[in-house]
Amino acid sequence: MNIIHFISRRYLFSKKHISLISVLTSISIAGITIGTALLIVILSVFNGFFDVIRGYLLSFDPDIRVEHATDGFILSNLHISELLYSHPDVITVSPFIEGKAMVSLEGGQNEVITIRGINTNSVGSESLAAGVHPAVHSDLSVINGRPGIVISESLVHRYRLDSGDEIALLSPTGMRRMLTQFSLPRVSRFDVRGSYDIHQISDEDIAYIEITAAQRLFNLRNAVSGYDVKLTDTDRAGRVQSELQQLLGDEYRIQTWYDLQKPLYDVMNLEKWGSYFILMIIVLVAVLNIVGSLTMIVIQKKRDIGILLSMGMTRKKIRGIFRNQGLLIGLIGCGIGGTVGVGLSLAQMHFGLVKLSSSFIIDAYPAAVQISDIVMILSGTMLLCLLASWYPSLRAAAVEPADAVRVD
Repeated sequence: MNIIHFISRRYLFSKKHISLISVLTSISIAGITIGTALLIVILSVFNGFFDVIRGYLLSFDPDIRVEHATDGFILSNLHISELLYSHPDVITVSPFIEGKAMVSLEGGQNEVITIRGINTNSVGSESLAAGVHPAVHSDLSVINGRPGIVISESLVHRYRLDSGDEIALLSPTGMRRMLTQFSLPRVSRFDVRGSYDIHQISDEDIAYIEITAAQRLFNLRNAVSGYDVKLTDTDRAGRVQSELQQLLGDEYRIQTWYDLQKPLYDVMNLEKWGSYFILMIIVLVAVLNIVGSLTMIVIQKKRDIGILLSMGMTRKKIRGIFRNQGLLIGLIGCGIGGTVGVGLSLAQMHFGLVKLSSSFIIDAYPAAVQISDIVMILSGTMLLCLLASWYPSLRAAAVEPADAVRVD
C-alpha cells in the first residue's frame, strides 16, 4: 500500500463528520467540474462554427490559389497546369479571371461588382470543384449571340431581376479607353441565366461568366488571373502550399484557403482562445479554494504531521501527501467535468439540442469535439491544481515535530 496515497485520501475524504474543510473541498471539485465542462462545450461550439463557416467559404474559395507575385495576370499556358497536376494531392486545376466591373441596368442604376470568369460552358460540372459556388448551375454559353451570367440572390432582389433580363458590364479598361481616347465605352451585354444564395457571411456580390467572355471584358486575350486548385484533403493545404512554392518558384504567389480569408479566420481563432482564457478564471477561482482547503487541513492535522515526522517520515513524503490531495481534487473535477462536457458536445453535435434563435445557414448551434482541445483543457486544469497544492505542501513540510506534538 502506498502510504502517501492512503493518507491523502484519508485526509481528503474523511467520513466522520462534515466540516468546513470538506465543504471547501466539495466546492473546489464542483468549480473545477463546471469550469472544465464549460470550457469543452464552448470550445466545441467555436470549433463547430469554424467548420461551418469554413465549409461555406470553401464553396467560393479554392483549397489553393496560384497567382502571379507581381503582375495581375498570368499568360495562359499548359506548363503551369502540368506542374500543378504533377502533385499527387491535386485533383483539379481551374483557370479563372477575376476583376471589378460596373454593372449598368435599365433606369440608370449602376453598381460595381466582382466578375469571375470560369473555364466551362456548363456551370456545375466537375471542373468547377475549385472556387465556384455549388449552387451555380446555369448555362453560361453564348445563346442567340449573347453570353450568360449568374448573379447572387442579393442582386436579384435589389434590382428585381429575372432570368432572361439583360445586364450591361463596363470594365475599368473600357472606362479608361473612353476617357483617354474620347470614344464610346465598350459595353458587354449578358443575359441573366440564374442566381445563387450567398447567405449572410459575405457581403461581396460575385457574378460568374464564361472565361472567354471575361477575357474580352477585361481585354486580357490569352491571360488569366490565376489558377484555383482543389486537393484530395483540404487540411493538407499548408503542406501542399510549400511544396508547390518550391515547384513553381517565387515568381508565383500561392495562397491557401486560410490565407484567402485570413482576417475572418484570425478573428474566429482569437474569439475562441479569448473565451478559453476568460473561462479559465472559473477554474482559477476553484483552484484558490483548493489552496484554502488544503491549508486548513495542514492546520487541522498539524499534530498528525508532527507524529509522522517523528516516526521517520521524510519531509518530501509530507509534501507528497498534500500534492497528492491537489492531484486527487483535479482528477475528480476533470473526470466528471470532462465527461459531462464531451457528452453535452456530442449530444449537441448529433441532436442539435440548442437551437439558433435567428435564421442562419444552420438551425442549431454546431459543435465539433477536438481531442487537442480536451487535452489542453485537462492539462491546464491539472497543472493549476498541482500549483495550488504547492504552498500547503511546503507549509506542511515545514512543521516542526516538537512544536506539533507539544500539548498546550
